[in-house]
Amino acid sequence: MNMRVEVYFNLHKRCFSVRHAGRVIFHSNLVRIRHAQFVVQPAGRARVLAEGKKNVHAFVRGTLIAEPNAYHGVLTRATYNPYKYSTFIDVDTKKPLYLSSYVTLLNNNKPEIYYETSSFNKSHSTSFAA
Repeated sequence: MNMRVEVYFNLHKRCFSVRHAGRVIFHSNLVRIRHAQFVVQPAGRARVLAEGKKNVHAFVRGTLIAEPNAYHGVLTRATYNPYKYSTFIDVDTKKPLYLSSYVTLLNNNKPEIYYETSSFNKSHSTSFAA
């Protein structure tokens, strides 16, 4: 499977929505992605800050992984809060995140994001083809 997707936490369904070509194709409590890009759309975030009402403006974009045991390395926790940060950040270091070679999104009573620390995270100038 080599499908490019965008994954975001759906507040109404309380799980992750997986979008391909602009359409939600399924919902899940566990999604794994390779060649991930952490995306925050500034206009959507500005609308959240102005209206105080959340909208879909932040997601993780990348290639969907179907294998259940796709990665066995060490993962680090990430988060995004539009009221505190303009980007996804590392939970411990608070450094902004833009890219990662591997991301797991897990809903275990609350959304959790884990990413592989790699050279991809050092700069947002590198991009993956859509």
